[in-house]
Amino acid sequence: MKSKIICENLRNLWIKTVFCRESPTDMNSLLAILALLLLGWFWLDSLRAREMATEICRAVCKQRDLQLLDQTVSLRYLRIRRTDAGLRLLRVYGFDFSAEGIARHSGYLVLIGLNLETIGLNLPKQPADD
Repeated sequence: MKSKIICENLRNLWIKTVFCRESPTDMNSLLAILALLLLGWFWLDSLRAREMATEICRAVCKQRDLQLLDQTVSLRYLRIRRTDAGLRLLRVYGFDFSAEGIARHSGYLVLIGLNLETIGLNLPKQPADD
């Protein structure tokens, strides 16, 4: 009987210590874990967006018979943008390409979330045929 009361008291004490904590250190630990989870999500989302941007650039360069130089894109800037669907990350990537294999030209790609917004190619002007 006594051991049952002791076990009941220990169980109640354990429940109070686990579920009823209100010390600032526990809240700080929870905020730190939340911040780490948010940072991990941002990192994975950025990797996915960069892979998507690279594939889009490859496809556009192949479609227009251009050569994507260095086979990569680089993030130029990042900001938060409000859309109809809520807040999204706006990412602008830059890349280099060549039309004839000699000169290097710059292009850019704008992603809102993981959706393509704009792609810009600074193609050289062709001389007019006379």
